Amino acid sequence: MKRYFLKLIAIASLVAVMPYAQAQLKVDISGVGANQIPISIASFADEPLTGHSISGIIRADLQRSGLFKIIEASDILSETAPVNLASWKAKGADALVTGSIVKHSDDRIELRYKLADTVRTVDLAVHTVSTQSQFARLAAHKIADDIFEKLTGIRGAFATRIAFVSRSAGEYRLEVADSDGESAFVALRSTEPIISPTWSPDGTKLAYVSFELKKPVVYIQDLANRRRIVAANFKGSNSAPAWSPDGKKLAIALSREGLTQIYLINADGSDVKKLTRSNGIDTEPCFSPDGQSIYFTSDRSGGPQIYKMNLDGADLKRLTYGGTYNISPSVSPDGKMLAYISRREGKLQLHVLDLITSQEQRLTDTSHDESPSFAPNSRYILFATEASGQGSLTVVSIDGTAKYSLSAKASNIREPSWGPFSK
Repeated sequence: MKRYFLKLIAIASLVAVMPYAQAQLKVDISGVGANQIPISIASFADEPLTGHSISGIIRADLQRSGLFKIIEASDILSETAPVNLASWKAKGADALVTGSIVKHSDDRIELRYKLADTVRTVDLAVHTVSTQSQFARLAAHKIADDIFEKLTGIRGAFATRIAFVSRSAGEYRLEVADSDGESAFVALRSTEPIISPTWSPDGTKLAYVSFELKKPVVYIQDLANRRRIVAANFKGSNSAPAWSPDGKKLAIALSREGLTQIYLINADGSDVKKLTRSNGIDTEPCFSPDGQSIYFTSDRSGGPQIYKMNLDGADLKRLTYGGTYNISPSVSPDGKMLAYISRREGKLQLHVLDLITSQEQRLTDTSHDESPSFAPNSRYILFATEASGQGSLTVVSIDGTAKYSLSAKASNIREPSWGPFSK
C-alpha cells in the first residue's frame, strides 16, 4: 500500500521527464455553455494603431468562455458612431460592442468602448482604458472582463495570467502567459526538472520546486526582477508549496523526519511548524480562502484521499469517498468547490465536489488529468491532460459544459497554475 501511494509523490517527477518543447500555445474550443448570450463586437476605429486586433481579442475571450455566441460584425464602428440597435437585434445580437483607439505622442493609447443592450436599447457601459502601447493586449482583456461582468454578473478573468512548465532539448522552462496563452515569457530555465508552480496572492511571485540541487527544493521567485530565495531546503524532499491567502506563509510537504508530512513556514523560510503527525504520507496542501483551514492528500485511510484540517492540525475531516484514489486538491477562491483528480476504472479524471451539498461531479472524459487550478473568479478550472501521448492544458467550466484547450504543436506542457486577479 505504501508503494502504491508513493506514486502520488512521484507524479510530478514522472511528468517532468516527459518530452517537452517550446510552448507556443493555440486555442481549441470543444464545448460551450448551455445558455449563450448573442453578442456582436464591431471592429474598433483605428485599432491598427495598436498593432493588435483589439476587437478580435475581445471576441476570442468571450467566445472561449462558452457563455457567448458571437454574431459576426464586419462593420468598423466607433463608440460615438450613430447605431440602429434595432437592426443589430434583428441580426440576432442582444448586445453590441463598439469602440475606437486614440494614440498619443508619448506612446500612450486610449481604448474607448461602449457596450449597448439591443433589446432594451440602452447603454450598459461607456468606458476608456488608458495604457502604454505595449500593454494593448492586456487592455483588450480588461475590456472583455468588463463586458463579461456586465452581461453575466460574474467577474471576468481574461486579464489574468497562467504559469506552466515546458521542456525541450534538455531544458526545463517555467513560463508565464496571458490567460489565453499569448505573450508568454520564460521566468526560469534549468537543466533539471521544475514542478508545482503556484502564484502568490498578489500575483508578483511564484513558488515552485526545482531539482537543480539534485533534490526537490522549494524556491520563491519575484517575477519583476527575477530574484529568488530558497524557501525550503531541508533534509529529504521539499515539495508542494501553497501560499496562505495573506501571502505571508507557505504550507509545504517535507520528509525531513521520515514520512512526508505537512508543515507551515514563513515565506522567507523561517519558523517551521509541523501540522500533521500521521503514520501515512501527507502531501499536496492548499489553503482555504479564509486561511483558517488546509486541504491536503493523505493515505492514512489506506489509499490517497482528500482531507481538511484547521490551521493548527485539529478538526480533521475526510472529504472524498468516491473511488479509492483521490489526489491534487484545489479549492475555489469562493470556498464553495473542491477540484481534484480521481482514478476510477484506470482513468485519472478531473472531479469537483460541492463543499456545501457534498455532491460530486466528473468534469472530463479524458484519462490522464492532473494539476487542477481554479480561475480567480471560481468559474473555470485549468488542468493538464494528455491525449495520444500529447500533453496540453485544458480549461473547463465548473459545470463541465464549456471547454477549451491550450496546446503547443508537437510538444507537451504541464504543471499549470492560474494566477490571481491583478491589483
